[in-house]
Amino acid sequence: MSNVAPANPLEMLAYNIALEIEDDQIVYVGTGLPMVGAMLAKLTHAPNITMVYESGGQDPIAGDMPWSVGCPFTFRKSPMSMEMSISFGQSAIGYVDIAFQGGAQIDMYGNVNTSVIGEYGEGLKAILPGSGGGNDIGSLTQKSVLVGLMTPDRFPAKVDFVTTPGWLDGGDSRVKAGLMGGPTAVVTQVGVFDFEPESKRMRIKSLNPGMTVEIAQMCAAFELLVPDNVKVADAPSDEVLTILREQVDPRKVFIKMPGM
Repeated sequence: MSNVAPANPLEMLAYNIALEIEDDQIVYVGTGLPMVGAMLAKLTHAPNITMVYESGGQDPIAGDMPWSVGCPFTFRKSPMSMEMSISFGQSAIGYVDIAFQGGAQIDMYGNVNTSVIGEYGEGLKAILPGSGGGNDIGSLTQKSVLVGLMTPDRFPAKVDFVTTPGWLDGGDSRVKAGLMGGPTAVVTQVGVFDFEPESKRMRIKSLNPGMTVEIAQMCAAFELLVPDNVKVADAPSDEVLTILREQVDPRKVFIKMPGM
């Protein structure tokens, strides 16, 4: 019997993020669990990736877990440091293979809201930080992966405000808008989702151990598409969990469950 405790939901989420990354890719990293997943990938199956941080750090030597993309650790012994606008420009000219971003809301077509909750005027509930580089990343990269904790309020049928375009209204609406690429996956504590090729509706790709289609559906405010055979993801090995806990995020900045 293993002496290593099984992955908690946040660790499983970070592990699934890591699996989206292939070796030798240029990876645009966002704050939070995307940083954990990218660092885990670099220490396991993808040692030759180049990590690009939003604030301008280029491929720093791994050190302590950064608290955000603006943390000094994201610049540690970097071969190059750029202004934020140039960092975004890397996406525009094709020097990013995969990018990660999250949001307050993600809808059935992968549109992301980081601007407002509710409607302007009397219906306004909250004002959020805004786009940052989210629109640049979502509009200009060939492959973007969305990351978020899946609950019905965070996964509505339609976002209150489109900060970052996903597949817009589905079908070919993104192409007609003149945008390249598009979101390819959504990684949550429930599992990994993709988008049906024709309709561009969010679809279950794989579920984490212990999760079911019914649980996944309860976590979304819209109907998820379900393939004929739903895959169950493999849990991370003891070796990977040890690397995650002892080398990537030993202070548990992002992988500690609230209240634990």
